[in-house]
Amino acid sequence: MNRRKFLKGSALLSGLLTLNPIDFFANNGKDIPGANKKAKNIIFMVSDGMSSGTLAMANLYSQNILGKNGNWMNLYHENKVSRALMDTASASSIVTDSAAASSSFGGGFRVKNGVLNVGVNGEKYVPIWQKFKKAGKKTGCVTTVTITHATPAGFCVNSDSRNAESEIAEMYAEIGFDVMMGGGDEFFNSLKREDKKDVYALYKQKGYQVLKNKTDLKNTEKGKKILGVFNSGALPYSIDRAHISELQVTPSLAEMAQTAIDQMKDHKDGFVLQIEGGKVDWAAHANDIAALIHDQLAFDEAVKTAIDFAEKDGNTLVIITTDHGNANPGTIYGADATKNFNSISNYQYTNEYILNAIHPDFNLQKMKDWIYETNTISLTDDEAKHLLSFYSGLEKQEAGLYNYKKLPFKAYSDIQKKHNSIGWISMDHSGDYVEVAVYGPGRELLPAFIKNTDLHYLMLKAAQV
Repeated sequence: MNRRKFLKGSALLSGLLTLNPIDFFANNGKDIPGANKKAKNIIFMVSDGMSSGTLAMANLYSQNILGKNGNWMNLYHENKVSRALMDTASASSIVTDSAAASSSFGGGFRVKNGVLNVGVNGEKYVPIWQKFKKAGKKTGCVTTVTITHATPAGFCVNSDSRNAESEIAEMYAEIGFDVMMGGGDEFFNSLKREDKKDVYALYKQKGYQVLKNKTDLKNTEKGKKILGVFNSGALPYSIDRAHISELQVTPSLAEMAQTAIDQMKDHKDGFVLQIEGGKVDWAAHANDIAALIHDQLAFDEAVKTAIDFAEKDGNTLVIITTDHGNANPGTIYGADATKNFNSISNYQYTNEYILNAIHPDFNLQKMKDWIYETNTISLTDDEAKHLLSFYSGLEKQEAGLYNYKKLPFKAYSDIQKKHNSIGWISMDHSGDYVEVAVYGPGRELLPAFIKNTDLHYLMLKAAQV
Protein backbone atom coordinates (compact mmCIF):
# COMPACT_ATOMS: atom_id res chain seq x y z
CA MET A 1 0.00 0.00 0.00
CA ASN A 2 1.16 3.56 -0.74
CA ARG A 3 2.12 4.90 2.68
CA ARG A 4 1.25 8.49 1.80
CA LYS A 5 -2.26 7.52 0.64
CA PHE A 6 -2.71 5.42 3.76
CA LEU A 7 -1.70 8.28 6.06
CA LYS A 8 -3.97 10.67 4.17
CA GLY A 9 -6.86 8.24 4.58
CA SER A 10 -6.05 7.87 8.26
CA ALA A 11 -6.06 11.62 8.70
CA LEU A 12 -9.47 11.86 7.05
CA LEU A 13 -10.80 9.12 9.29
CA SER A 14 -9.34 10.83 12.33
CA GLY A 15 -11.06 14.03 11.29
CA LEU A 16 -14.40 12.25 11.05
CA LEU A 17 -13.99 10.80 14.49
CA THR A 18 -13.35 14.21 16.04
CA LEU A 19 -16.66 15.65 14.87
CA ASN A 20 -19.21 16.72 17.46
CA PRO A 21 -20.83 13.41 18.44
CA ILE A 22 -24.30 14.84 17.76
CA ASP A 23 -23.27 15.42 14.13
CA PHE A 24 -22.63 11.69 13.82
CA PHE A 25 -26.34 10.95 13.50
CA ALA A 26 -26.58 11.22 9.74
CA ASN A 27 -29.83 9.32 9.06
CA ASN A 28 -32.43 11.73 7.75
CA GLY A 29 -35.27 9.46 8.80
CA LYS A 30 -37.54 10.41 5.89
CA ASP A 31 -38.97 6.89 5.71
CA ILE A 32 -39.66 6.64 9.44
CA PRO A 33 -43.06 7.87 10.71
CA GLY A 34 -42.76 10.61 13.31
CA ALA A 35 -39.16 11.45 12.38
CA ASN A 36 -37.76 14.50 14.19
CA LYS A 37 -40.54 14.38 16.78
CA LYS A 38 -39.37 15.31 20.28
CA ALA A 39 -39.11 12.49 22.83
CA LYS A 40 -40.83 13.53 26.05
CA ASN A 41 -39.82 10.34 27.88
CA ILE A 42 -36.86 7.97 27.53
CA ILE A 43 -36.64 4.36 28.68
CA PHE A 44 -33.11 2.95 28.39
CA MET A 45 -32.97 -0.84 28.74
CA VAL A 46 -29.78 -2.80 29.41
CA SER A 47 -29.57 -6.59 29.48
CA ASP A 48 -26.19 -6.53 31.19
CA GLY A 49 -23.60 -8.90 29.72
CA MET A 50 -25.85 -10.12 26.92
CA SER A 51 -23.87 -11.71 24.10
CA SER A 52 -25.75 -12.20 20.83
CA GLY A 53 -25.91 -15.92 21.63
CA THR A 54 -27.84 -15.13 24.82
CA LEU A 55 -30.48 -13.22 22.88
CA ALA A 56 -30.70 -16.00 20.30
CA MET A 57 -30.98 -18.81 22.85
CA ALA A 58 -33.61 -17.03 24.93
CA ASN A 59 -35.68 -16.49 21.81
CA LEU A 60 -35.15 -20.10 20.71
CA TYR A 61 -36.29 -21.29 24.13
CA SER A 62 -39.31 -19.01 23.92
CA GLN A 63 -40.24 -20.44 20.52
CA ASN A 64 -39.53 -24.12 21.24
CA ILE A 65 -40.76 -24.38 24.82
CA LEU A 66 -43.15 -21.46 25.38
CA GLY A 67 -44.59 -21.48 21.86
CA LYS A 68 -44.10 -17.81 21.11
CA ASN A 69 -41.57 -15.39 19.72
CA GLY A 70 -39.76 -13.09 22.13
CA ASN A 71 -40.82 -9.46 22.53
CA TRP A 72 -37.43 -8.06 21.51
CA MET A 73 -37.30 -10.21 18.40
CA ASN A 74 -40.89 -9.31 17.52
CA LEU A 75 -39.78 -5.69 17.26
CA TYR A 76 -37.39 -6.83 14.51
CA HIS A 77 -39.98 -9.03 12.81
CA GLU A 78 -42.52 -6.22 12.78
CA ASN A 79 -39.96 -3.60 11.69
CA LYS A 80 -40.86 -1.34 14.59
CA VAL A 81 -37.32 -0.34 15.52
CA SER A 82 -34.10 0.99 14.08
CA ARG A 83 -31.28 -1.48 14.65
CA ALA A 84 -27.52 -1.10 14.98
CA LEU A 85 -24.34 -2.83 16.06
CA MET A 86 -22.38 -1.12 18.82
CA ASP A 87 -18.69 -1.06 19.72
CA THR A 88 -18.48 -1.42 23.52
CA ALA A 89 -14.80 -0.65 24.26
CA SER A 90 -13.68 1.45 27.24
CA ALA A 91 -10.84 3.99 27.48
CA SER A 92 -8.52 1.34 28.92
CA SER A 93 -9.44 -1.80 26.98
CA ILE A 94 -11.20 -3.29 23.98
CA VAL A 95 -13.13 -5.29 26.61
CA THR A 96 -15.12 -3.07 28.95
CA ASP A 97 -16.48 -3.59 32.41
CA SER A 98 -19.98 -2.44 33.36
CA ALA A 99 -18.81 0.77 35.04
CA ALA A 100 -16.98 2.10 31.99
CA ALA A 101 -19.75 0.86 29.70
CA SER A 102 -22.50 2.60 31.64
CA SER A 103 -20.33 5.72 31.90
CA SER A 104 -20.12 5.76 28.09
CA PHE A 105 -23.91 5.90 27.93
CA GLY A 106 -24.23 8.07 31.02
CA GLY A 107 -21.40 10.58 30.64
CA GLY A 108 -20.82 10.54 26.90
CA PHE A 109 -17.11 9.77 27.21
CA ARG A 110 -15.13 6.57 27.45
CA VAL A 111 -13.47 6.10 30.82
CA LYS A 112 -11.19 3.45 32.29
CA ASN A 113 -12.64 0.20 33.56
CA GLY A 114 -13.71 0.42 37.19
CA VAL A 115 -14.65 4.11 37.41
CA LEU A 116 -17.91 6.01 36.96
CA ASN A 117 -17.88 9.12 34.76
CA VAL A 118 -14.35 10.14 35.78
CA GLY A 119 -11.95 10.81 32.90
CA VAL A 120 -8.38 9.57 32.54
CA ASN A 121 -7.10 12.91 33.87
CA GLY A 122 -9.70 13.24 36.62
CA GLU A 123 -12.34 15.04 34.56
CA LYS A 124 -15.86 14.63 35.93
CA TYR A 125 -18.49 14.16 33.23
CA VAL A 126 -22.03 15.13 34.17
CA PRO A 127 -24.16 11.94 34.21
CA ILE A 128 -27.11 12.05 31.85
CA TRP A 129 -29.84 11.49 34.45
CA GLN A 130 -28.54 14.60 36.24
CA LYS A 131 -28.78 16.50 32.93
CA PHE A 132 -32.38 15.39 32.46
CA LYS A 133 -33.24 16.12 36.10
CA LYS A 134 -31.93 19.65 35.64
CA ALA A 135 -34.12 19.91 32.52
CA GLY A 136 -37.17 19.18 34.68
CA LYS A 137 -37.74 15.49 34.04
CA LYS A 138 -38.35 12.81 36.63
CA THR A 139 -35.54 10.27 36.83
CA GLY A 140 -35.30 6.64 37.84
CA CYS A 141 -33.49 3.30 37.67
CA VAL A 142 -34.63 -0.26 38.32
CA THR A 143 -32.36 -3.31 38.33
CA THR A 144 -32.17 -6.95 39.37
CA VAL A 145 -28.80 -6.40 41.07
CA THR A 146 -27.94 -3.84 43.75
CA ILE A 147 -29.37 -0.43 42.89
CA THR A 148 -25.93 1.01 43.66
CA HIS A 149 -24.26 -1.30 41.11
CA ALA A 150 -22.23 -0.07 38.13
CA THR A 151 -24.96 0.16 35.49
CA PRO A 152 -27.49 2.33 37.33
CA ALA A 153 -24.68 4.32 38.95
CA GLY A 154 -23.16 5.15 35.54
CA PHE A 155 -26.29 7.12 34.61
CA CYS A 156 -26.43 8.91 37.95
CA VAL A 157 -23.13 9.73 39.69
CA ASN A 158 -19.39 10.32 39.49
CA SER A 159 -17.09 8.01 41.45
CA ASP A 160 -13.46 6.95 41.33
CA SER A 161 -14.59 3.40 42.14
CA ARG A 162 -17.61 1.36 41.13
CA ASN A 163 -17.16 -0.52 44.42
CA ALA A 164 -18.02 2.52 46.55
CA GLU A 165 -21.62 1.32 46.80
CA SER A 166 -22.19 2.59 50.35
CA GLU A 167 -21.23 6.10 49.24
CA ILE A 168 -23.27 5.79 46.03
CA ALA A 169 -26.37 4.96 48.13
CA GLU A 170 -25.94 8.31 49.90
CA MET A 171 -25.21 10.18 46.65
CA TYR A 172 -28.55 9.09 45.19
CA ALA A 173 -30.40 10.60 48.16
CA GLU A 174 -28.48 13.88 47.95
CA ILE A 175 -29.17 14.23 44.22
CA GLY A 176 -32.81 13.24 44.67
CA PHE A 177 -33.66 10.76 41.92
CA ASP A 178 -37.37 9.94 41.85
CA VAL A 179 -37.50 6.13 41.61
CA MET A 180 -34.64 3.79 42.55
CA MET A 181 -35.35 0.06 42.90
CA GLY A 182 -33.30 -3.13 43.13
CA GLY A 183 -31.28 -5.00 45.75
CA GLY A 184 -28.51 -3.87 48.09
CA ASP A 185 -29.96 -3.70 51.61
CA GLU A 186 -26.42 -3.90 52.98
CA PHE A 187 -25.68 -0.41 51.62
CA PHE A 188 -28.69 1.22 53.30
CA ASN A 189 -29.21 -0.76 56.51
CA SER A 190 -27.45 0.54 59.63
CA LEU A 191 -27.10 -3.02 60.94
CA LYS A 192 -25.10 -4.05 57.87
CA ARG A 193 -23.08 -0.94 56.98
CA GLU A 194 -19.58 -0.67 58.44
CA ASP A 195 -20.23 2.93 59.53
CA LYS A 196 -23.63 1.94 61.07
CA LYS A 197 -25.26 4.87 59.25
CA ASP A 198 -29.01 4.51 58.70
CA VAL A 199 -29.31 5.48 55.05
CA TYR A 200 -32.98 4.44 54.95
CA ALA A 201 -33.63 7.19 57.52
CA LEU A 202 -31.84 9.67 55.25
CA TYR A 203 -34.21 8.80 52.40
CA LYS A 204 -37.27 9.02 54.65
CA GLN A 205 -36.15 12.46 55.84
CA LYS A 206 -36.07 13.51 52.20
CA GLY A 207 -39.64 12.35 51.67
CA TYR A 208 -39.07 8.95 50.07
CA GLN A 209 -41.38 5.99 50.58
CA VAL A 210 -39.20 2.94 51.26
CA LEU A 211 -40.38 -0.34 49.75
CA LYS A 212 -39.12 -3.70 51.00
CA ASN A 213 -41.19 -6.36 49.19
CA LYS A 214 -43.56 -7.09 46.33
CA THR A 215 -46.61 -6.15 48.43
CA ASP A 216 -45.13 -2.72 49.12
CA LEU A 217 -44.63 -2.33 45.38
CA LYS A 218 -48.37 -2.69 44.82
CA ASN A 219 -49.22 -0.05 47.45
CA THR A 220 -47.13 2.92 46.42
CA GLU A 221 -48.21 6.48 47.01
CA LYS A 222 -48.48 8.49 43.79
CA GLY A 223 -46.35 11.60 43.56
CA LYS A 224 -43.95 10.50 46.31
CA LYS A 225 -40.38 9.45 45.56
CA ILE A 226 -39.55 5.75 45.82
CA LEU A 227 -36.61 3.81 47.17
CA GLY A 228 -37.25 0.09 46.73
CA VAL A 229 -34.66 -2.30 48.19
CA PHE A 230 -35.97 -5.84 48.01
CA ASN A 231 -33.02 -8.00 49.07
CA SER A 232 -29.53 -8.11 50.48
CA GLY A 233 -27.23 -8.32 47.49
CA ALA A 234 -28.88 -8.86 44.12
CA LEU A 235 -32.46 -10.02 43.61
CA PRO A 236 -33.00 -13.77 43.10
CA TYR A 237 -32.67 -15.32 39.66
CA SER A 238 -36.02 -15.58 37.87
CA ILE A 239 -36.08 -19.38 37.62
CA ASP A 240 -35.34 -19.76 41.35
CA ARG A 241 -38.06 -17.25 42.22
CA ALA A 242 -40.51 -19.27 40.14
CA HIS A 243 -39.79 -22.52 42.02
CA ILE A 244 -38.90 -21.38 45.56
CA SER A 245 -41.87 -19.92 47.43
CA GLU A 246 -39.91 -17.79 49.93
CA LEU A 247 -38.27 -15.87 47.06
CA GLN A 248 -41.62 -14.81 45.65
CA VAL A 249 -41.82 -11.81 47.97
CA THR A 250 -39.37 -10.08 45.61
CA PRO A 251 -40.71 -8.43 42.44
CA SER A 252 -39.75 -9.19 38.85
CA LEU A 253 -37.97 -6.67 36.64
CA ALA A 254 -41.19 -6.10 34.66
CA GLU A 255 -43.14 -5.42 37.87
CA MET A 256 -40.56 -2.86 39.03
CA ALA A 257 -40.52 -1.27 35.57
CA GLN A 258 -44.32 -0.97 35.52
CA THR A 259 -44.38 0.67 38.95
CA ALA A 260 -41.64 3.10 37.94
CA ILE A 261 -43.46 4.08 34.75
CA ASP A 262 -46.79 4.50 36.57
CA GLN A 263 -45.11 6.64 39.21
CA MET A 264 -43.53 9.06 36.72
CA LYS A 265 -45.70 8.99 33.57
CA ASP A 266 -48.00 11.88 34.46
CA HIS A 267 -45.21 14.38 35.07
CA LYS A 268 -45.71 17.35 32.76
CA ASP A 269 -42.05 17.48 31.65
CA GLY A 270 -41.73 13.72 31.18
CA PHE A 271 -39.39 11.15 32.70
CA VAL A 272 -36.28 9.09 32.03
CA LEU A 273 -35.92 5.54 33.29
CA GLN A 274 -33.13 2.98 33.13
CA ILE A 275 -34.18 -0.69 33.31
CA GLU A 276 -31.37 -3.21 33.85
CA GLY A 277 -31.46 -6.99 33.70
CA GLY A 278 -28.28 -7.15 35.77
CA LYS A 279 -28.29 -10.85 36.60
CA VAL A 280 -28.01 -11.85 32.94
CA ASP A 281 -24.38 -10.82 33.38
CA TRP A 282 -23.98 -12.74 36.63
CA ALA A 283 -25.41 -15.88 35.01
CA ALA A 284 -22.95 -15.58 32.12
CA HIS A 285 -20.05 -15.23 34.58
CA ALA A 286 -21.20 -18.50 36.14
CA ASN A 287 -21.82 -20.29 32.80
CA ASP A 288 -25.27 -20.98 34.28
CA ILE A 289 -27.61 -21.66 31.35
CA ALA A 290 -30.89 -21.89 33.28
CA ALA A 291 -30.16 -18.64 35.12
CA LEU A 292 -29.10 -16.97 31.86
CA ILE A 293 -32.08 -17.92 29.71
CA HIS A 294 -34.74 -17.25 32.32
CA ASP A 295 -33.31 -13.87 33.35
CA GLN A 296 -33.05 -12.89 29.69
CA LEU A 297 -36.71 -13.91 29.31
CA ALA A 298 -37.55 -11.81 32.37
CA PHE A 299 -35.77 -8.88 30.71
CA ASP A 300 -37.83 -9.59 27.61
CA GLU A 301 -41.02 -9.25 29.69
CA ALA A 302 -39.76 -5.84 30.81
CA VAL A 303 -39.25 -4.97 27.12
CA LYS A 304 -42.95 -5.66 26.62
CA THR A 305 -43.82 -3.43 29.59
CA ALA A 306 -41.79 -0.56 28.14
CA ILE A 307 -43.00 -0.96 24.55
CA ASP A 308 -46.66 -1.33 25.57
CA PHE A 309 -46.40 2.00 27.39
CA ALA A 310 -44.45 3.66 24.57
CA GLU A 311 -46.91 2.53 21.90
CA LYS A 312 -49.84 3.92 23.86
CA ASP A 313 -48.03 7.10 24.87
CA GLY A 314 -46.54 8.00 21.48
CA ASN A 315 -43.91 10.32 22.97
CA THR A 316 -41.49 7.80 24.47
CA LEU A 317 -38.09 6.79 23.11
CA VAL A 318 -37.11 3.23 24.08
CA ILE A 319 -33.51 2.07 23.67
CA ILE A 320 -32.89 -1.66 24.12
CA THR A 321 -29.31 -2.90 24.27
CA THR A 322 -26.56 -4.41 26.39
CA ASP A 323 -23.36 -2.90 27.77
CA HIS A 324 -21.07 -5.74 26.59
CA GLY A 325 -21.02 -9.42 25.79
CA ASN A 326 -20.13 -12.03 28.37
CA ALA A 327 -18.89 -15.61 27.92
CA ASN A 328 -20.31 -15.79 24.36
CA PRO A 329 -22.55 -18.82 24.92
CA GLY A 330 -24.14 -20.62 22.00
CA THR A 331 -25.63 -23.82 20.69
CA ILE A 332 -23.27 -26.48 19.29
CA TYR A 333 -23.84 -28.47 16.10
CA GLY A 334 -24.78 -32.13 16.40
CA ALA A 335 -27.40 -34.72 15.50
CA ASP A 336 -29.27 -34.15 18.79
CA ALA A 337 -28.67 -30.39 19.13
CA THR A 338 -32.36 -29.44 19.13
CA LYS A 339 -33.37 -32.21 21.54
CA ASN A 340 -30.44 -31.41 23.81
CA PHE A 341 -31.21 -27.68 23.84
CA ASN A 342 -34.89 -28.31 24.59
CA SER A 343 -33.88 -30.44 27.59
CA ILE A 344 -33.08 -27.17 29.40
CA SER A 345 -36.83 -26.95 29.98
CA ASN A 346 -36.33 -29.75 32.54
CA TYR A 347 -34.03 -27.55 34.64
CA GLN A 348 -35.89 -26.43 37.76
CA TYR A 349 -33.26 -24.22 39.38
CA THR A 350 -30.10 -22.28 38.68
CA ASN A 351 -26.73 -24.00 38.96
CA GLU A 352 -26.08 -21.62 41.84
CA TYR A 353 -28.96 -23.11 43.82
CA ILE A 354 -28.12 -26.70 42.84
CA LEU A 355 -24.43 -26.44 43.70
CA ASN A 356 -25.08 -24.57 46.97
CA ALA A 357 -27.23 -27.45 48.14
CA ILE A 358 -24.41 -30.02 47.78
CA HIS A 359 -22.40 -30.80 50.93
CA PRO A 360 -19.23 -32.81 51.62
CA ASP A 361 -21.30 -35.55 53.27
CA PHE A 362 -23.12 -36.34 49.99
CA ASN A 363 -22.36 -39.86 48.84
CA LEU A 364 -22.21 -40.87 45.18
CA GLN A 365 -25.86 -41.90 44.96
CA LYS A 366 -27.13 -38.81 46.73
CA MET A 367 -25.17 -36.63 44.30
CA LYS A 368 -26.58 -38.49 41.30
CA ASP A 369 -30.13 -38.33 42.66
CA TRP A 370 -29.89 -34.57 43.35
CA ILE A 371 -28.65 -33.73 39.84
CA TYR A 372 -31.33 -35.92 38.25
CA GLU A 373 -34.04 -34.36 40.41
CA THR A 374 -33.06 -30.80 39.51
CA ASN A 375 -31.79 -31.12 35.90
CA THR A 376 -32.95 -34.59 34.75
CA ILE A 377 -29.30 -35.39 34.00
CA SER A 378 -27.96 -38.86 34.79
CA LEU A 379 -24.40 -38.43 36.03
CA THR A 380 -21.81 -41.15 35.49
CA ASP A 381 -19.95 -42.33 38.58
CA ASP A 382 -16.85 -40.45 37.40
CA GLU A 383 -18.82 -37.21 36.92
CA ALA A 384 -20.39 -37.53 40.36
CA LYS A 385 -16.96 -38.17 41.93
CA HIS A 386 -15.49 -35.18 40.09
CA LEU A 387 -18.19 -32.84 41.41
CA LEU A 388 -17.88 -34.21 44.94
CA SER A 389 -14.13 -33.66 44.87
CA PHE A 390 -14.70 -29.88 44.89
CA TYR A 391 -16.58 -30.18 48.19
CA SER A 392 -14.11 -32.50 49.91
CA GLY A 393 -11.10 -30.31 49.08
CA LEU A 394 -9.57 -32.82 46.68
CA GLU A 395 -10.15 -30.50 43.71
CA LYS A 396 -9.01 -26.88 43.67
CA GLN A 397 -11.87 -24.52 44.33
CA GLU A 398 -13.04 -22.38 41.41
CA ALA A 399 -12.68 -18.61 41.51
CA GLY A 400 -14.56 -16.20 39.24
CA LEU A 401 -16.59 -13.01 39.53
CA TYR A 402 -19.70 -13.27 41.75
CA ASN A 403 -18.60 -16.77 42.82
CA TYR A 404 -18.19 -15.92 46.50
CA LYS A 405 -18.67 -19.49 47.70
CA LYS A 406 -16.17 -20.96 45.21
CA LEU A 407 -18.79 -23.21 43.62
CA PRO A 408 -17.71 -25.50 40.74
CA PHE A 409 -19.66 -23.60 38.10
CA LYS A 410 -17.35 -24.43 35.21
CA ALA A 411 -17.02 -28.10 36.13
CA TYR A 412 -20.78 -28.46 36.22
CA SER A 413 -21.45 -26.49 33.01
CA ASP A 414 -18.94 -28.78 31.27
CA ILE A 415 -21.03 -31.75 32.38
CA GLN A 416 -24.26 -30.03 31.27
CA LYS A 417 -22.70 -29.28 27.88
CA LYS A 418 -22.76 -33.00 26.99
CA HIS A 419 -26.53 -33.00 27.56
CA ASN A 420 -27.69 -29.53 26.43
CA SER A 421 -25.29 -28.72 23.55
CA ILE A 422 -24.43 -25.29 25.01
CA GLY A 423 -20.84 -24.06 24.88
CA TRP A 424 -19.11 -21.06 26.49
CA ILE A 425 -15.84 -19.39 25.46
CA SER A 426 -14.99 -18.13 28.97
CA MET A 427 -16.46 -16.94 32.26
CA ASP A 428 -15.87 -13.25 31.59
CA HIS A 429 -16.72 -10.26 29.46
CA SER A 430 -16.03 -10.17 25.73
CA GLY A 431 -15.34 -7.34 23.30
CA ASP A 432 -17.81 -8.30 20.59
CA TYR A 433 -20.15 -5.84 18.91
CA VAL A 434 -23.64 -5.91 20.42
CA GLU A 435 -27.26 -5.25 19.48
CA VAL A 436 -29.04 -1.91 19.78
CA ALA A 437 -32.74 -1.46 19.03
CA VAL A 438 -34.43 1.95 19.16
CA TYR A 439 -38.20 2.53 19.19
CA GLY A 440 -40.20 5.76 19.08
CA PRO A 441 -39.24 9.41 18.55
CA GLY A 442 -35.49 9.46 17.89
CA ARG A 443 -35.19 6.08 16.20
CA GLU A 444 -34.33 7.89 12.95
CA LEU A 445 -31.14 9.14 14.64
CA LEU A 446 -29.59 5.68 14.88
CA PRO A 447 -26.96 4.79 12.25
CA ALA A 448 -26.19 1.16 11.49
CA PHE A 449 -22.95 1.16 13.50
CA ILE A 450 -22.15 3.23 16.59
CA LYS A 451 -19.84 3.57 19.58
CA ASN A 452 -21.37 3.22 23.04
CA THR A 453 -20.84 6.94 23.73
CA ASP A 454 -23.08 7.84 20.78
CA LEU A 455 -26.19 6.74 22.66
CA HIS A 456 -25.61 9.52 25.19
CA TYR A 457 -25.87 12.16 22.48
CA LEU A 458 -28.73 10.38 20.73
CA MET A 459 -30.81 10.67 23.91
CA LEU A 460 -30.02 14.37 24.31
CA LYS A 461 -30.80 15.10 20.69
CA ALA A 462 -34.04 13.08 20.68
CA ALA A 463 -35.26 14.88 23.82
CA GLN A 464 -33.94 18.25 22.57
CA VAL A 465 -32.05 18.80 25.81
